[in-house]
Amino acid sequence: MNSKALLNLMYLPTLILFSVLIFFPFIKGIDISLTNWDGYSQEFRRIGLENYKRMFSDPDILNVIKNTFIYGAGSTLFQNIIGLGYAILLNISIKGKGIVRTIVYLPVIISPLIMGYIWYFFFQFNGGAVNDIILLFRDKPMNLLADSEVNVWIITFVNTYQYLGIAMIVYLAGLQSISKDYYEAAQLDGASGFSQFKNITLPLLAPSITINVVINLIGGLKLFDVIKAMTDGGPGYASSSLSSMMYQIYFARQDAGYAASLGNLMFVIICLVSLSALFYLRKREVSE
Repeated sequence: MNSKALLNLMYLPTLILFSVLIFFPFIKGIDISLTNWDGYSQEFRRIGLENYKRMFSDPDILNVIKNTFIYGAGSTLFQNIIGLGYAILLNISIKGKGIVRTIVYLPVIISPLIMGYIWYFFFQFNGGAVNDIILLFRDKPMNLLADSEVNVWIITFVNTYQYLGIAMIVYLAGLQSISKDYYEAAQLDGASGFSQFKNITLPLLAPSITINVVINLIGGLKLFDVIKAMTDGGPGYASSSLSSMMYQIYFARQDAGYAASLGNLMFVIICLVSLSALFYLRKREVSE
């Protein structure tokens, strides 16, 4: 066996794992979405595209899709802006930057479900730390997690807080890979700090931006744990994402066929958004 054939053979375990863990469940999910299976019994019948017709006539679906995009786009925007800010700060020779880096990265290692419960106790109506502060300025506490105009953004904030450290580390690695020669040449030409950031730092950070945006988009669009812990998608479906709505419909309504159709919609949205962002950003990358 030549070396090329041996190299190709090494892909085989990965292909088998991909088929078993990803491809087969995906095909099975499509099959279930065409049935009225309740998720538990052995009996079901095929109903064609009825679940998809239900999905697009569901009065809650548009709000749930909007929430899903807010979690995806909002978390991506905030994680990248704040993560880049921290990375620039830590790329400068300042005292205590190791401590700052550890503090910012620490939430990443905590379970998202636990993180959601921690922040739930901060924002809860009775005895929450946030309401203790609010009561200093007004007579009544505010039920922020039940307010459909606010709870989506609180969940976006918690998701941003938890995964900020990953964006920071990726940007910091990108900044440290940029040669200082570019900045020295720009300083000799009299370029301002903003001009150096705009014309040197940002273009050469393009690969880091691509990685962070795509990872953050996928993570935000499939967000579940924090929603489950903080609001359980409520009130009603006011703060639900597609993944949390799918969970509620499967386990509370015992409607696995409809839940599978929601899962397939989420899969299509994540693929379209993340691949579009990937191709768009890759075209704008420059090499040193």
